[in-house]
Amino acid sequence: MLERGIGYVVAGRGKNHGSDGGPGKRLRVGFLLARQFTMSAFALFVDTLRLASDVEDKSGRRMCDWDVLSPNTHMIRSSCGVQVVPTTSLGDPERFDYIVVIGGLLGVEEQLPSESVSFLQRALQKGVRLIGACTGSFVLADSGLLDGKTACISWLHYSEFKARFPAIRLTSQRLFVEDGKVTTCAGGSAVADLAALLVRRHVGEGAERNAMEILQLDRRREGSDLQSRTPITLPVHCDDRIRVALLCMEENMDERLDIETIADRVGLSRRQLERIFQSKTGFSPAEAYEKICMKKAAQLVERTSKTVIEIALDVGFANSSHFCRRFRANFGMTPNKLREKMRSRSQKHLVAEDCLHLTAPIGASS
Repeated sequence: MLERGIGYVVAGRGKNHGSDGGPGKRLRVGFLLARQFTMSAFALFVDTLRLASDVEDKSGRRMCDWDVLSPNTHMIRSSCGVQVVPTTSLGDPERFDYIVVIGGLLGVEEQLPSESVSFLQRALQKGVRLIGACTGSFVLADSGLLDGKTACISWLHYSEFKARFPAIRLTSQRLFVEDGKVTTCAGGSAVADLAALLVRRHVGEGAERNAMEILQLDRRREGSDLQSRTPITLPVHCDDRIRVALLCMEENMDERLDIETIADRVGLSRRQLERIFQSKTGFSPAEAYEKICMKKAAQLVERTSKTVIEIALDVGFANSSHFCRRFRANFGMTPNKLREKMRSRSQKHLVAEDCLHLTAPIGASS
């Protein structure tokens, strides 16, 4: 049962539930919430468990149980500002079937206390399964718990994860990946899919169906399903093989893959891939690759202070002159011209805001 507080949520245990989860529980989950954690990832996971264990909408914990763990009693602030109060201390990790790390904003110093990191390491040593949800995969990687494993990360954080942990195998195409006793999940609504899978395994198909229907989800997606990401605009209901190829291109902008390699990863020959692209989109795989790289380049020009050569290297060009020619061919202007245009637009916006402030009427009370 979740009890509402003022500006915070108490992840309460409800009545008649001991700290061990009580007898007959088939699925026990402990949550570690990172500082500035993503509320949706936590809420979707825990509510899937609640609904799967529920009877007559009484929020009972008949088959599932869960706790929010922490080495102290301090409230944990989410990225949206809502705070959650831990329900129990770290203790023995073996009292849980899974320990889930809910990640959040990157760049936060010490996402988890050192005691929680040691707890995770001890849990894996004892055979307890770990899950990194959303950017919880960064926490697991920082703790050395993804060494030798494949991590699944959202397309949004793919580049940063790759830069920080180059030795870890990585995908941003799938919803989640189970690799031994460690599972990583891209986050978003995929968290509900993963939680529902655990419910099906430990509790049963009926409990899974109950949770999914109340959450208004038509079906549970598999971990191998594609992330809801299309790097460039495509026709509605486009071939999934094209989407996989585009995601592969987006993952490899700085070190461009040849079209044969991309086709092989999709399970096609180069000629087959080119035919599918032409028939479904009207352009070739090579043209699609350039569109993706140019879109990223324009974002870097507009939103960062990187030099032109740095941006060129980021999107797979060996020199700035070739990059500038292709940029102009796509956007009708050079990168520097686009940056000047964006700066001018920003300055005009600031001037307009100042004018509005200066001409705003003085309050009636004066």
